[in-house]
Amino acid sequence: MSSRSSAGAPAPGAPARTSLPGGAFAGSGSLWGQVVKIALLGLFTALGVWAALPLYVGGNWAGIAVVAAVLVLVYWVYLSKRTVPLKYLLPGVLLLITFQILPVLYTMSTSVTNFSDGHRGDKEQAIAAIEAYSVTRAEQGREFGLTVATTGDPESGELVFLLTDPEGAAYAGDIEGLRPLDEATVDPASGRVTEAFGYTVLSPAQVNARSQELEEFAVPVGDGAGIRASGLSTAYEGRATRVYDAGCDCITDASTGVVYTADDERGAFYSEDGERLAQGWRVNVGFDNFARFLFNPTFASSFFSILVWNIGFAVAVTGLVFVVGLAVALTLHVPKLRGKQAYRILVVLPYAMSSLAMYLLWRDMFNTDFGLFNQLLGTNVDWLGDAWTARFAVILANVWLGYPYMFLVATGALQAIPRELTQAARIDGAGAWQAFRHVTLPMLMVAMTPILIATFAFNFNNFNAVWLITKGGPFPPDDPSAGATDLLITYTYRMAFSQATAEYGYAAALSVMIFVIVSVMSVISLSRSKALQEVDR
Repeated sequence: MSSRSSAGAPAPGAPARTSLPGGAFAGSGSLWGQVVKIALLGLFTALGVWAALPLYVGGNWAGIAVVAAVLVLVYWVYLSKRTVPLKYLLPGVLLLITFQILPVLYTMSTSVTNFSDGHRGDKEQAIAAIEAYSVTRAEQGREFGLTVATTGDPESGELVFLLTDPEGAAYAGDIEGLRPLDEATVDPASGRVTEAFGYTVLSPAQVNARSQELEEFAVPVGDGAGIRASGLSTAYEGRATRVYDAGCDCITDASTGVVYTADDERGAFYSEDGERLAQGWRVNVGFDNFARFLFNPTFASSFFSILVWNIGFAVAVTGLVFVVGLAVALTLHVPKLRGKQAYRILVVLPYAMSSLAMYLLWRDMFNTDFGLFNQLLGTNVDWLGDAWTARFAVILANVWLGYPYMFLVATGALQAIPRELTQAARIDGAGAWQAFRHVTLPMLMVAMTPILIATFAFNFNNFNAVWLITKGGPFPPDDPSAGATDLLITYTYRMAFSQATAEYGYAAALSVMIFVIVSVMSVISLSRSKALQEVDR
């Protein structure tokens, strides 16, 4: 009797085994894979519906079509067996388009317009707003119950009047006009809207916070009429004192007789003596925004002075964090050093702390009256009130926060360099400095040059570094818009959001210039270094 048997034959007396396709575990894994796929597709569908709702409320059918197309594409890719590469590429491509390409394209398109406060909508909206803002109460005008709401965020969303007339009909009114409001909850006692789909009802405190906007806000209803608020709970319909005449493309102020003629190139109405109505419209201005900070003497002096300091700041911080981080890494790289791990933990502590809290702490340390530096040195220096001491303070704070990162990178790079190379150089007669200069440093730079370029780009746009410590100050008396420690990014932010009149088009042009400057510097730095070529060898 042969001792050998077929590998697939069962032992005598044993029951026959049933073979499962792919094995029991493979079948279970396939089932769980299908469950996870269905759950993820359901989550993505829910996100699509969530994104489409505000688009539907705003009547943005093109946006809804884009959302629907993306949903169809995702379903086709992940339910098809022939699109395996796309299953891995699609999430990254969608995120790249959403968070990189679209914002850049939108910023570039905004940079060639006069988009700003007073130039937000089109000409028809500007005319309607001018007529509505000049509304005064009429004797036969209608009265409404008023609820103030916004579309979106209560602090920054567009104001909307949720109105109810004496018959109980509900309306929603914004700068585009008045329209019926079907899905609304009206309180029978007060006769006011308490809830409406697609709108955020403001509390009294939130309404008071936007009282200035509320005083200037009115809903146009046509024929020179408009609806304005009267307190927080009522609104009235009145007549406009400024009326548009399409024949002359002008607006006449009935109370003064002044005629304002449309200037389509500048997007506003001007009188004969150059007076401009506050409400204008958005128009294409070409490269005027770029020419403004490049060639206009007032803005060009601010721009180029900030640019020089911005480059100096980025170079100084990047260079110092590299030197300090590398020096500490070399110190702790000594083989026989005791307590090396404890020292490394202490060195990394600044990097592990919240940068927001640390910047605020450094700001207080430089305070003139109770700051740590004046207390230790026994001085009364206004560190943040002088241009050069404020710059020194900003650089010092950023070096302290940034060198632990460079220490970690340098430590990893040093551990990858064989010690035998340095020992061989010392045997050949090289000193410690020569061995470091000609052996260790070149090999370090292979790994650290891309890191240094990325650090420079980060510091060039390090908004928090300046804004949380000095807010760009101190400011010269003749130019409160550009401070001594301003970076281009903080200057841009101030132009867009911190001025009395937000200049989004000009700020977008500055953003495009920042993008170009950082890109050019990074490309030149990479092309002049041999780091990538060394890695490829």
